[in-house]
Amino acid sequence: MESAIGEIQWLVFFNDQLLLEKQKDAYTLPWGEQPPITPESNTIIHDITTPKGVLCKAFSIDREIDETEQYLMTGLRASYEYLPYSQYQIAGKAHEILHWDKNSNFCPACGTPTEKREPIMKKCPNCGNELYPAISTAILALVRKEDSILLVHARNFRGTFKSLVAGFLETGETLEECVAREVLEETGLKVKNITYFGNQAWPYPSGLMVGFIADYESGEIVLQEEELSEGAFYTKDNLPEIPRKLSLARKMIDWWVG
Repeated sequence: MESAIGEIQWLVFFNDQLLLEKQKDAYTLPWGEQPPITPESNTIIHDITTPKGVLCKAFSIDREIDETEQYLMTGLRASYEYLPYSQYQIAGKAHEILHWDKNSNFCPACGTPTEKREPIMKKCPNCGNELYPAISTAILALVRKEDSILLVHARNFRGTFKSLVAGFLETGETLEECVAREVLEETGLKVKNITYFGNQAWPYPSGLMVGFIADYESGEIVLQEEELSEGAFYTKDNLPEIPRKLSLARKMIDWWVG
């Protein structure tokens, strides 16, 4: 769906719940010169830049909107199933900026209230510290061993599915070093032949997932119990429940399955 000249694509959030507009048998982000819901007088409305130059604005509301014949609210993750992918990407960026805005009201260096100077920059009027949206980088590791891959169940997973080893990049290490460290720490296995696969913005609330393929080198599985509850190698004809198609992990597993 394309907007008319002068119309705006609106991204309205209550926490991680996103407002969608019903369009016959499909869904879209609301369009219009005016917001679909009138924001409170003190609400900050953010301009969201997009690769295609679509005019987008985002703001938060303080209560969830009940479903009507025209609108409904759904979780940002769930919106992947409803929206065109380009709109889902815009919604993810808007959610990240709203999260940053909510959590950057005070300077972390001196505690002074910050001032917004640019769409994604705040500055401390006291010490001059500048704050931009922070992105947390995490790796995904698809570990191959002969005709199998390593799948694990993390204790923080919502559900029973199994996925790839994942972990956050630490200061001073390369992405490849992070892969080797996380696999070793979480499963006790050493890997080799680490190669880049792809990456994905992960706005839950502000991450970047970077995927790598690696080959098993040595070791026996010894799980880091505070992180993982299960872990094993699985063949293509014996896969457990795996992540939804939304995730880079699922794309990597589907690539391996062929």
